[in-house]
Amino acid sequence: MSSIAIVGGHGKVAQQLIRVLAGQGDTPVALVRRAEYKAELEALGAEVRLLDIENSDSGDFAGAFEGCDAVVFAAGGGADGNIERKRTVDLEGSLKSIEGARKAGIDRFVQVSAIGADNPLPEDTSDVWRAYVEAKRDADAALRDSGLAWTVLRAGALTDDPATDRVLLAENVERGEISRADVAAVIAAFLHDSGTVGVQVELVSGEQSVADAVAGVRV
Repeated sequence: MSSIAIVGGHGKVAQQLIRVLAGQGDTPVALVRRAEYKAELEALGAEVRLLDIENSDSGDFAGAFEGCDAVVFAAGGGADGNIERKRTVDLEGSLKSIEGARKAGIDRFVQVSAIGADNPLPEDTSDVWRAYVEAKRDADAALRDSGLAWTVLRAGALTDDPATDRVLLAENVERGEISRADVAAVIAAFLHDSGTVGVQVELVSGEQSVADAVAGVRV
């Protein structure tokens, strides 16, 4: 059993992850900026702590991580077209989480990112999408260079479909969809598998079970 801090604890992937972790006996610690989320997330099985990603520093993050064994960065700046929040949440939130984990003495860190984040962007890419991809790319690079026991999971287009336990995990895959429930199952598997430390992989729907797919990317 482990205590897992989830940054962006009210997000859709996070809520699926809370269910999975609680169901297997772990303690998911949902970090959220609004107290009104507390009852909803506790009902899913989470411990809830307050953390405003944009207005907190790395020391605040370290305090929020107290007593946890691992950190999952699952936050995002939203789909409202706000370019600035791609920097303040997707990038700076990740950087503060990394530093906060160091200060809290937490080594294990799993980051949810975006498929193809290192690929060159076409000239006609929208400003919002460019900001999002560049934030994810830079956050992933920072985590890889952090010295932490990291794993980067770059998911395809997210859906709200039920879990299928049928996925494709590899260093590079063709773009496709993946349910948030299956993303959560993969994250949970990574957290308890030391063989996935130092692994950066992409995830879409596929034919393998989560257990087999994770076993196939161990280093």
